[in-house]
Amino acid sequence: MTVLSDKLTSLLGAKTATALGEALDIHTVADLLRHYPRRYAERGELTNIAGLEIGEHATVMARIEKVNKRRMRNKPGWIVEMTITDGQRRLECAFFGNAHQRERELQLGKTGLFAGKVTAFRNKLQLANPEYQMLDTTGDSADGSTLDDFLGAIIPVYPAASGMPSWSIARCVRQVLDTLEREDDPMPQELLQRYGFVELFDALHGIHRPQDQGALEAARERLKWDEAMAIQLIFAQRRQSAVSRPAPACPAKPGGILESFDKRLPFDLTSGQREVGDQIAADLSGEHPMNRLLQGEVGSGKTVVALRAMLQVVDAGRQAAMLAPTEVLASQHARSLREMLGELGQAGELGAADDATKVTLLTGSMSAKERKQALLDAASGAAGIVVGTHALIQDTVSFADLGFVVVDEQHRFGVEQRDALRTRGADGTSPHVLVMTATPIPRTVAMTVYGDLETSALRVMPVGRSPISTTVVPVAEKPAWLDRVWQRVREEVEKGHQAYIVCPRIGDEPPSDKNGDKRPPLAVLDVAEELAAGPLSGLRLGILHGRLPADDKDAVMRAFAAGKLDVLVATTVIEVGVNVPNATAMVIMDADRFGVSQLHQLRGRVGRGSVAGLCLLVTEAIDGTSTRERLAAVESTTDGFELSRLDLELRREGDILGAAQSGTRSSLKLLSLLQDEETIAEARLRAQEIVAGDPGLTGHPGLAQLVASVVDDARAEYLEKS
Repeated sequence: MTVLSDKLTSLLGAKTATALGEALDIHTVADLLRHYPRRYAERGELTNIAGLEIGEHATVMARIEKVNKRRMRNKPGWIVEMTITDGQRRLECAFFGNAHQRERELQLGKTGLFAGKVTAFRNKLQLANPEYQMLDTTGDSADGSTLDDFLGAIIPVYPAASGMPSWSIARCVRQVLDTLEREDDPMPQELLQRYGFVELFDALHGIHRPQDQGALEAARERLKWDEAMAIQLIFAQRRQSAVSRPAPACPAKPGGILESFDKRLPFDLTSGQREVGDQIAADLSGEHPMNRLLQGEVGSGKTVVALRAMLQVVDAGRQAAMLAPTEVLASQHARSLREMLGELGQAGELGAADDATKVTLLTGSMSAKERKQALLDAASGAAGIVVGTHALIQDTVSFADLGFVVVDEQHRFGVEQRDALRTRGADGTSPHVLVMTATPIPRTVAMTVYGDLETSALRVMPVGRSPISTTVVPVAEKPAWLDRVWQRVREEVEKGHQAYIVCPRIGDEPPSDKNGDKRPPLAVLDVAEELAAGPLSGLRLGILHGRLPADDKDAVMRAFAAGKLDVLVATTVIEVGVNVPNATAMVIMDADRFGVSQLHQLRGRVGRGSVAGLCLLVTEAIDGTSTRERLAAVESTTDGFELSRLDLELRREGDILGAAQSGTRSSLKLLSLLQDEETIAEARLRAQEIVAGDPGLTGHPGLAQLVASVVDDARAEYLEKS
């Protein structure tokens, strides 16, 4: 008999086990049985071809509409060209070699499963040399060893890889399920009975070999619950750990620097800013660490809220740190804070106010002299506010008495990096933490991805912001449109305005080989050179990217802000925080290489003055792909909350515990952060109850094992330290 912890080699043979391991990172019975079908095909129901993505490994059930054989042009041999259809859209297939066998097996009107990498050929979607399994059992293609997988009415279609098609995975799953032993269920019986869930053994059978839709739905609900519980147990343990540590209490101080700052503010705080400010002030006064997420669209006033909180901490005799994702943004934050504070931020300088503090910038590319002084300011306590990049969380940086950390643009940081800050307080305390993001987050994502944080939102839209119009420029279908793009840039400059041109890559690095058949992403250095010599010749072009020396980056941004440059060709280093009201146009090259939220952030750099903004999304993505759907969504709305939901629907939800979309196996396979809100909320409540009574899950070994299946050893160690 087989149990979930067994290795696959003895069950499936070394060759198959190795193939599964190399192609899909599947090594044990549990790995294989938690590699759930991506979808299910009803016998006779064809797959919807629309929405396939170039570069993905797809499996489609389709009907053969056309077959043609022709000789290769440049070498001996034949190509069999085939068109398959779902009845609405068509997909081209090309086979090389063994033409006679292909012609015999691939007959007009027959239905089959076709699996391969989606590519583009002459602006049409194509599967090159796909693997296939014909579902017609009457001809010579009948293969008893694989057709058993398709005898049921519901056919599982698995996430597959080259050399390991869906039907091969189905065969492996069947072999394992036939000998699987019923073990003790990891979920407490009380919870199974309370919610009416089926046992894990039955759920695994039901998800892979469903007898009917009812069995499939019951299996899904149980396995979704497992994922929700595992994630929420982790966050419940993290919250328990966080509140068990002391924090430096920083109550508001009458007559301090915060009060002086409020009196000098040239505008009234919005009701939202006052409300969130009061929540944060109360948290900072407590002896347990604040862990709060503050979200709000660009311009909603998050920085002022954060600065007021930092001043409350300075009033209490402690230090505050502000962590930004890039050096450009860190430098801009430091300048912005100094400007807002005026003489209140000039401690040690002539003309400083009596109760002034000092704002110090610390980044990785500073000169040795500047860095030494900044480190001294932080360590001595001379700087009440220290601003920097991730360099701030390195062990070489010490603080006299760190009481509060502000993390800007949280989507650039994972929980692990945030946790590294928790050990930086003085005398064994954990500093209070405020996490800020301008990327709106759906409630279920906040509950799950930021499950250890309380959440606040500034929903007031920016005052005085101009509208931004967005247009997709499909250069694969309409190459002449690109000429019009550069004409529009020239027109904006002739009106006295400025423009950004954004590229995915710098250009001084070797292109990644992960692109497969796709060309390398366009690079700043290449595009800037071509534009300067061609369509934008005569304009003043600047270049900005993350590997420029810090002084050069600062000089370029200052020149652009001062109107000394007409066009800034940049990477996403300009994505957040950069504020040039005279910049009215943005061209995003290879827009399909960016996510929805990132595109929304980028276009937020224009339309910041009195003139309407223009954003042009240049792409070679083919119409009908999910990539074009994403770009069309960005074109259709500027509502960040709506786009954030859409972003989650269109992309794979990824590893929500990772520092980034790291490419490792996803923690979430069935659970949808958008559609399963009720399940997530229930799991959160139950997880909190369980962890409150059993923080280490020692009395719940099955649940501890469930958590371990979601969190690998390295992350588990990190969570234990946090």
